[in-house]
This record gives sequence, structure tokens and C-alpha cells, in this order.
Amino acid sequence: MGWFAGKRPADLGVHQGRFKPAPPTPNCVNSQSTEDYSKIPPLAYSGDGKVALARLQALVAALPAARVIDFRADYVYAEFRTKWLGFVDDVEFYLDENAGVIHVRSASRLGYKDFGVNRQRVTEIRLAFGSG
Repeated sequence: MGWFAGKRPADLGVHQGRFKPAPPTPNCVNSQSTEDYSKIPPLAYSGDGKVALARLQALVAALPAARVIDFRADYVYAEFRTKWLGFVDDVEFYLDENAGVIHVRSASRLGYKDFGVNRQRVTEIRLAFGSG
């Protein structure tokens, strides 16, 4: 697994329609956050939400550093591992059909600062997904 992989958090997932909050460290982004340091827009989609989430899951699964761990009708969880040191980031997507968006949370398991890696990853996924 690697020295810098850390342990998979036991409290991931969606609870009452929400991800767990971002920690007070600059190594997480969360579309449900109200804090400026971690706030990021959710992914927009058109048409059927479940189809959009399945398309997003396939896109994430095709990324070289990603491994999809969980995929359900309204939720995707993937781990992203850095090539050299094996740091792992936990990335979650939640289909909120009532709001017409896919919420996202991307967080480093270890460390304090991620040098914008999680925000950049979500931005790249958003562009590839076509969510502008």
C-alpha cells in the first residue's frame, strides 16, 4: 500500500444528504462547504442524473491514478494515488437529483497542504465531464 497511503477513513459517504465537512486544513475541497478555503462548485449535468453519474464514474475509472472503490445509483467513491510517493486522496461524488447537481469532495488523507492538487483534480474532472 505504501508508507504515505494512510488509512482509508471510516466516515466517508453521504449522511443525510451531506458529505463530512472539510477539515480546517488546506488539503480538501467540498462542494457542500461554506468555507472559502474549501468551497468548490458542484458538477452540473443535464438529462437523467443516474446516467450522468454513470458517465462520471466511467470517466473517473479511466483516469490513470484512480481506483473506483464504490459505485451506487447516487454515489461514487474513488482513491487517487500519487505516482512517486503513493499519497492517497479520497474523492467522492454524490448525485443530488433534487438540486440537479453532482456534489464532490476531494481530500488528502495525510499532510496539511496539498498545493492545490485536490482543487485542480476536480477542475480537470469537471472539464472532462463537460460541466464547464
